[in-house]
Amino acid sequence: MVHQNKSNGFTLIEVAIVLVVIGLLLGGVLKGQELINNTKVKAYAADFRNIPVALYGYQDRFKTLPGDDPNVISHLAGATKAQMPMSAQGNGVIDGPWDTTDDTNESCLFWQHVRLAGLAPGQSNVDCTSTNSTYVPRNTNGGRIGIQSNKGLATITGQIPGTYVVCSNNIPGEYVSQIDTLLDDGNPQTGSVRAILQSAAPGPPSSATVVTDNPADVFTVCMGV
Repeated sequence: MVHQNKSNGFTLIEVAIVLVVIGLLLGGVLKGQELINNTKVKAYAADFRNIPVALYGYQDRFKTLPGDDPNVISHLAGATKAQMPMSAQGNGVIDGPWDTTDDTNESCLFWQHVRLAGLAPGQSNVDCTSTNSTYVPRNTNGGRIGIQSNKGLATITGQIPGTYVVCSNNIPGEYVSQIDTLLDDGNPQTGSVRAILQSAAPGPPSSATVVTDNPADVFTVCMGV
């Protein structure tokens, strides 16, 4: 009796099915990653968009700026009046750097004032001195978010359009161009949104090439409002 040998290999149809399944899985993974990236970019962008809303909401209600409010104690129960710079409260400037560690600076007390006014979430117990503080708002990558008047911005040199500047650091390079495209002109060296490699600050804004070539490095992004 003659025995026929059965092949243990895959047929072309089986191989094709496997390849199709693998392709679908890879496509799903890539699409999922794209959705995650888009969500992060939108979260970063929301940080920049929400702060001016709180700023101008406060100004509309009290006819003065949060942080710079000379009558904040009578405006809001439990509020703290800024002490630094001395005798500068009510001058129409949010003094102090956006990343201040001084609890008495106007740029620090900005957060307490808008929160007590119900214009932003977060604690109102002032604490800009601690690196682990929950008082200072953070972006999705743990970077610090802050605001100051455009006058005296040291992080990124060169004039950024706008009266005030919102800055956020520790943003991975892979998201910087997308943030700039969503909020401005897509160029980190021009327009109202500028970016700088964090290790290069203070200095002029980074070029699009620097951003593209350093996707894993972190940047500081600032937007004039």
